[in-house]
Amino acid sequence: MSEFLTQWQEAAHTTLGLFWMAFWAFALGYLISSMIQVFVTKGRMQKSMGKAGPKSVALGTFFGFISSSCSFAALSTTRALFVKGAGLVPSLAFMLASTNLVVELGIIISIFLGWQFVVGEYVGGILLILAVWLLVKLTCKKELEEKAQSHAKKAEGGDSQANSKEKGWKDKIMSKAGWHQVASRYTMEWKMVWKDVTIGFTVAGIIAVFVPTEFFQSLFIGAGQESNSFLQILAQTIVGPVAAFFTFIGSMGNIPLAAVLFGQGVSFAGVMAFIFSDLVVFPVLRIQAQYYGWKMAIYILIVFLCALVGVSLVMHYGLDLLGHLPDASGFQSMTDREFFNIDYAFFLNVAFLTLTGAFIFWHYSKKEKSTSGSKSLGDWVLLTLSIIAYVWLAIGIAVLPFL
Repeated sequence: MSEFLTQWQEAAHTTLGLFWMAFWAFALGYLISSMIQVFVTKGRMQKSMGKAGPKSVALGTFFGFISSSCSFAALSTTRALFVKGAGLVPSLAFMLASTNLVVELGIIISIFLGWQFVVGEYVGGILLILAVWLLVKLTCKKELEEKAQSHAKKAEGGDSQANSKEKGWKDKIMSKAGWHQVASRYTMEWKMVWKDVTIGFTVAGIIAVFVPTEFFQSLFIGAGQESNSFLQILAQTIVGPVAAFFTFIGSMGNIPLAAVLFGQGVSFAGVMAFIFSDLVVFPVLRIQAQYYGWKMAIYILIVFLCALVGVSLVMHYGLDLLGHLPDASGFQSMTDREFFNIDYAFFLNVAFLTLTGAFIFWHYSKKEKSTSGSKSLGDWVLLTLSIIAYVWLAIGIAVLPFL
């Protein structure tokens, strides 16, 4: 019993540590999303990213590169771009780039996994965008894209800016009303996903402490062997997204778990598929369905799965051909990591906590009549699970240390 309570405390500490590590990325992504929704005019967005041409896809990739590395924030910003008139492929390119090509992600990968995985992340991320572009071009019907865009506008609240003559971004950015819109959008973004975030990080902490690494090793056929056949590597690459589904943390937080898998002998392709899978897990699927409807959400899921499995295999055998496949050596447990250091992340978190508090206060101090509809059964289930998660964390952090 004493060991269980100790693990409970460690799991709660790990959950809070992972969220603390990622909070500034969440907040930055939501700030960018809110500013896009308020300041970027529909006409300008349609002009720059309206079609799935090389220029539009390149712009989507570049904007993703300079954006947040947080999966939830990437979803929000992608929705904002799509609603403003960006094409489906450029929007998806933004989403993939913002979770695979950002600088901070490469730094964390280099610390935990080494330079080969950094190459796999960046080169593979570009190949992933190209693969998705090809698959969408071959399979997506125009009617599906149009319905998804219409659904996204309704989910955003009817796109009230389009119902009247839209002011230019210069007028909005210089006005107090424009920044109040940003604060309101920012608050609503957090309101939409806080339950998914709470459950995702809590489950991640529990799995990191209570589930032995041997369990993950048993999922990947051939893991730990000196060499694997093509079928074994293919199986590991397919299992990667399955493992990610049950260990969802986000594009930043899943890197330590990826290091655990690699240390247990999972192939390069299997680990890369696991890393690439932060956008094909259930919390992301649910948010995508809220934004675009279930039909488009499932379509995006299938396209991403096909693309990431293929790209992971290409990167594996490409590095093997060049003689640079990494060797599994030691690995650092996620629970051994120190989360609460005084570093750049600490100061970024303090800054964005202050900004978040100010935006939420400003939003509710001038809040108009609520337009929130009735909650679905899924919403009530998530709310219940979120409350349970908070009770679990509160006991683990505030009670158990004093027992």
